[in-house]
Amino acid sequence: MTRAAVLRTIGAPLTIEDIEVESPHPGEVAVRIAASGVCHSDLSMQNGKIPFPLPAVLGHEGAGVVEAVGDGVTSVAPGDHVVISWVPQCGTCFFCAYGQPELCEIGRRGMAKGGMLDGTSRLSRGEETLFQMNVCGTFTELTVTPEQSVVKIDPDMPLDRAALIGCGVLTGFGAVKNAGRVRAGDTVAVVGCGGVGLNAIQGARHAGAERIVAVDRFDTKLALARRFGATDAVDATAGDPVAAVKELTGGRGVDAAFEVVGTKTTIEQTIRMTRRGGRAVLVGMPSFDLKLELAVGIDLFLMERSIAASMYGGSDVRRDVPMLVDLYQRGDLELDALISRRIGLDGVNDAFIAMEAGAVARSVITFDA
Repeated sequence: MTRAAVLRTIGAPLTIEDIEVESPHPGEVAVRIAASGVCHSDLSMQNGKIPFPLPAVLGHEGAGVVEAVGDGVTSVAPGDHVVISWVPQCGTCFFCAYGQPELCEIGRRGMAKGGMLDGTSRLSRGEETLFQMNVCGTFTELTVTPEQSVVKIDPDMPLDRAALIGCGVLTGFGAVKNAGRVRAGDTVAVVGCGGVGLNAIQGARHAGAERIVAVDRFDTKLALARRFGATDAVDATAGDPVAAVKELTGGRGVDAAFEVVGTKTTIEQTIRMTRRGGRAVLVGMPSFDLKLELAVGIDLFLMERSIAASMYGGSDVRRDVPMLVDLYQRGDLELDALISRRIGLDGVNDAFIAMEAGAVARSVITFDA
């Protein structure tokens, strides 16, 4: 038996249950989870913002140790330390071959079905099937995931920090590196300074941005943003953040702005705080029916602004996970300060409350806690 956090009803707390984990099928890997970050996407499934079949084991930002492998698995072996990618990247489909593995069509099919790539789950409770968030479900002591969802890492990398790379770091850092095309000397704004936004900030710092403006509603997050590389901070509750960002940039606006919240208001603000010819990159997950109000001729055409969406930071996990591990080990990537608190599995519902209150960058479930 394995302990897991299960969502049974939208809007209800997760329940901690003993579940069964089936052995990995061909092409699959069983991972003993060491740590799992509690991400805003988990909260979005819990509150129904992202539709998903229930009951489900949530969690998608994890790292652990391979316990067993199915037939045909060649990239990892029992005992290997791995980061879990919540987007399986097959490497051979149209999108992977085109250089957009974050859009892998093989992985997308499995994610939509709430199980493995064949659409079936490896988690259950008695006769009841439990779906797995994003082809993994990391709020559990043991999970099974496709080989395409695991990336082997240096065993000296601390697994609680490695877990963060699996979602928040890849998403934020990658959005800057892969979608934002930030160059040395650029001005950048990051709207929303939670776990993903902080990584966008340090991605901009790593790219050599000259000025990085952090925008948020919480003073605690703005203070943390400065630690991650922000040069300026704008309190979004103190007035119009668009006007504040423009005032900091000589009235022009920033070269690139990154929206990491996912609301109508913040998306529209992010677009309008970019300069003429600037770039707005949408990183935060919006509700699926969200609609914007833009004067296209004024806000986009005459301003020659561009808008891009960045899903999973446009990341190639086999390229980017080892790169980020190396940056951390060389002291060039801040991960320690991302962990606001380490909790046991029983603390997952409190972690959701703390996230909604803006009290944490990341709560991390550690399974020895």
